[in-house]
Amino acid sequence: MIYIEAPEELKECDRARSLFLAGGITSCPDWQFEMVTRLTSTNLVLLNPRRQNFPIGNLKAAEEQITWEHNALRLATEILFWFPKETICPIVLYKLGSWSMSAKKIYVGVHPDYERRRDVEIQTRLVRPEVDIVNSIWELASQVRLHWDNRGSLSNSEALVD
Repeated sequence: MIYIEAPEELKECDRARSLFLAGGITSCPDWQFEMVTRLTSTNLVLLNPRRQNFPIGNLKAAEEQITWEHNALRLATEILFWFPKETICPIVLYKLGSWSMSAKKIYVGVHPDYERRRDVEIQTRLVRPEVDIVNSIWELASQVRLHWDNRGSLSNSEALVD
């Protein structure tokens, strides 16, 4: 696995299979850390928009962040979406709507207590009926690992062990 955290350069994405971790950042647990931990043994490039230190009041940093995410989403070969229960995630909803209309492989997970869960389920089903929405970080990571296992990137024993 190669790990790239905003605002690091995205050079590794130009030549590798990559997964953008789209989901709540503000006012929610660091679910990205858990996802990275579960996908460590893959050969993916993981693109994490959540920075360890983000100067929230700095307008220049906000523009840099948005630009980084814009570029990383376009370079990523696949996108993972997680909707935690703690926040509505309006920007993530926007990204899911936008990228659902593309041909990119997407994974969607929604916490059972997420306030707009039903909206995500219905909208995703209407546009991308092949997407199996799951209820936990563990299930979401398992989907990614199984997909890559089916493509020959992981051994069978690695695909389900967490």
